[in-house]
Amino acid sequence: MDVNHSRSAWVREEWLSGCREERALTEDLMREITNLSNLTASLKRVVSNAGSAGVDNKSVKELGSWFSINHKELIRQLETNNYRTSQIRGVKIKKPKGGYRQLGIPTVKDRMVQQAVHQVMERMYDPTFSEFSYGFRKGKGTRPCLRQACTYVRAGYRYIVDIDLAQFFDEVNHDRLMWTLSRRIGDKTLLKLINKFLKSGILEGGMSSQRTKGTPQGSPLSPLLSNIVLDELDKELERRGLRFVGYADDLIIFAGSQKAAQRIMRTVSRFIEDRMKLKVNRDKSGIRRPYELNFLGHNIIGKGDLGLSKPSMQRLKYKLREKTKRNRGISLTQMVKEINLLLRGWLNYFKAAKMKGKLEAIASWLRRRIRCFRLKQCKRAIGISRFLKKLGIPEWRSWLLAGSTKGWYHKSNTPQAHEGMNLKWFASIGLFDIHTHYCSNLMKPPST
Repeated sequence: MDVNHSRSAWVREEWLSGCREERALTEDLMREITNLSNLTASLKRVVSNAGSAGVDNKSVKELGSWFSINHKELIRQLETNNYRTSQIRGVKIKKPKGGYRQLGIPTVKDRMVQQAVHQVMERMYDPTFSEFSYGFRKGKGTRPCLRQACTYVRAGYRYIVDIDLAQFFDEVNHDRLMWTLSRRIGDKTLLKLINKFLKSGILEGGMSSQRTKGTPQGSPLSPLLSNIVLDELDKELERRGLRFVGYADDLIIFAGSQKAAQRIMRTVSRFIEDRMKLKVNRDKSGIRRPYELNFLGHNIIGKGDLGLSKPSMQRLKYKLREKTKRNRGISLTQMVKEINLLLRGWLNYFKAAKMKGKLEAIASWLRRRIRCFRLKQCKRAIGISRFLKKLGIPEWRSWLLAGSTKGWYHKSNTPQAHEGMNLKWFASIGLFDIHTHYCSNLMKPPST
């Protein structure tokens, strides 16, 4: 069978015909990538992003001086297809629900080259992506993605097809991706360079393994390549007239009835697996109602308002529980500093959700854990009594708590603990009150 003919069957002829002219116009993209201004911009981006060193242990702080000395040789290697990529340092990150996510950390030099490629390819590809694709794109992001999802629910599309792509970043077919890129890119030197990055081996725990598929998360080029792969699915959903939003490999499709949702689940899953050669995780995929959703950490409540999903609340409590363990052996000041950093970042991401009651409960629960930690720091009964007396609790009442044989967590919920370590005390130690800050933001007029 003719290989090119077989691959052409993967996509529609309309798409192929639209690429022919573009391929002729992109036969010298490498010259644009190796332009000194583009490489300099790439260098600045990599340095500003910081990050860990790769397998060569070179840090981003060393990259600038290396580039100033070697940029001419780097350009020559790239333009003549003599650039040699390094192995990727593999790192596994534990997932909240179990299992691990494979990350790959390229060397800083490879990161700079990938960023340079990304900057040029992004200008070429991004304008052609679906308006309903929001991941890793300028002017997009999670908030407009979630707003669009709420808009669909308000319009009456209350059955949601939630499709989970099994280990998407690890499963991308290299051969198919390179063929897709070759339809629009005429520069063979660039295609060979991208293929080198895709084939770079992973070094983990002293063991090296060659990759035959996947685009490891952690490289500057991986988000763009993943969007290019998923664009075929977006275009198919648009062709069918379906309502959807996607953020990288997170995809939800909206339907007006259970029957329509079941049909969409069946036919779209078949397209993903048969046409795109990706895997659908049947255990995690399903048809949801808006309030059952866990999309980018949110669900949709009421008639189309953004809410906080149950797993997101559980993850926050887990992280706070880890930071407030009584046996950590750190000062209260350090603990509060770590908690504040976590809470501020978390609220900044989830602030659009309606969750006043949930945050009130979280804040109360957190204060109890901190009271427990502070009482345990006193160690002995005399220490507890002295601490409470300083907070204005009468001596006899202080001793009632200090002499209690109950556990620390029970003591943290007594009237003396609440009166001494009250809201003013928490303000004095600098604790970020997530509930108060959330409510104050609700009272602010919307920005124009």
